[in-house]
Amino acid sequence: MKKILQSTTIQIVIATISGIIFGSIVGEWASNLKFIGDIFIRLIQMSVVILVMTSIISAIGDMGKEKKESQLGIKMGLNTFKWILLFTGISAAIGYFFSVIVEPGRGMQAAEAYKVETETGALGIQETLVNFVSTNIFQAMANGEMIPIIVFSILFGIGLNQTIKKTNTTLILDIIKSVNSITLNIIQTVMKIAPIGIFCLLANVSGTIGFKIMIPMFKYLGILFVGVILMMLIMTIIVSIRCKLNPFLLPQKFLQMSIIALTTTSSAITFPTALKDCIEKFGVKRDVANFTMSIGMTMGSSGAAMCYVVMIMFLQQSAGIELPLLKLLTGIGLAILLTLGTITVPGGSAVVATFLATSVGLPVEAIALLIGVDWFAGMFRTFLNVNNDVFVSLLVANSVDALDREVYHAQKSTSLSNVLEN
Repeated sequence: MKKILQSTTIQIVIATISGIIFGSIVGEWASNLKFIGDIFIRLIQMSVVILVMTSIISAIGDMGKEKKESQLGIKMGLNTFKWILLFTGISAAIGYFFSVIVEPGRGMQAAEAYKVETETGALGIQETLVNFVSTNIFQAMANGEMIPIIVFSILFGIGLNQTIKKTNTTLILDIIKSVNSITLNIIQTVMKIAPIGIFCLLANVSGTIGFKIMIPMFKYLGILFVGVILMMLIMTIIVSIRCKLNPFLLPQKFLQMSIIALTTTSSAITFPTALKDCIEKFGVKRDVANFTMSIGMTMGSSGAAMCYVVMIMFLQQSAGIELPLLKLLTGIGLAILLTLGTITVPGGSAVVATFLATSVGLPVEAIALLIGVDWFAGMFRTFLNVNNDVFVSLLVANSVDALDREVYHAQKSTSLSNVLEN
């Protein structure tokens, strides 16, 4: 029991429930605790800019440094990215569609603390695009203007990559990677006090709204649950038709990896089982499975895309504001791009939610509610991410004639150990 209580995830769940109950009991007095929660949010915001910059710069600066031989071919690579992007886009659209209908954040509008002033006039497309490029990157960093920061980081990364190739020295890249590692350590340390911050923030909100605060939580998780089911049905239909496979065999084949994904909420932990099942149960040839499943673990995050889009809509609705269309599209676009290289740190959802809110100018107070239920959201997110990778592998294997339908239909068997020996 003591070991269980030491888990940050369990502590956050307890803090969420306790904060809501405490706030509902003491009422408006709970607002006196809000400043503690604000400090927690600011600690996350403080690190986001540096984390995003160093992550992008180091990723681009490191590209092409090592050349690995590959026999997989251009066709397989293009098909992998095509299906990953298509499924990610569909998943994001589902999240947006259900968020507009259900309005998960609308129940929090009773809290005046979440009211913000909307912009008096939306910027034109040309002016918005111009503002994507900052004349002073330090000013953009100070103001938390994420789009200009991303643009600068991409350009800096490209320049660094060219410098490394010319000089064959990685000193600057190593420094940036070290700063990134330090920033990750800071966030990991901050997340240790997450239960306290979440308790105080939710106590404040619950003290104003009462138990009605539970409604947005259930709506948020409900959207993800229904969205995941719908996305699984869409992918099943596409794969069964294109690959000529019996769709009724899929539930049993997905069972083991799905249980691990749901219980661990980690794609990395589920990866070995998913790779093994992809070869032994679904009939994907080893070379294709190794490539597509590895790429998928990093980039194939349709579950995360859905979750991030719902986050944006939740924060917008909880603030009671309407984002200009261009800003909304920018936020959704960023949510999709984030899935191509999700920040895998403890409390990653807090970082992502803060990043998205800051990028489109939304208030961050409601993030506490998202963090409080993130363990449950992570179950849906990881489940869809892992299964999405297998669906992509099947489609890619079908396109390069590397799908053994006899293995899929259990007409013959194979094992990963035998495949490795061959």
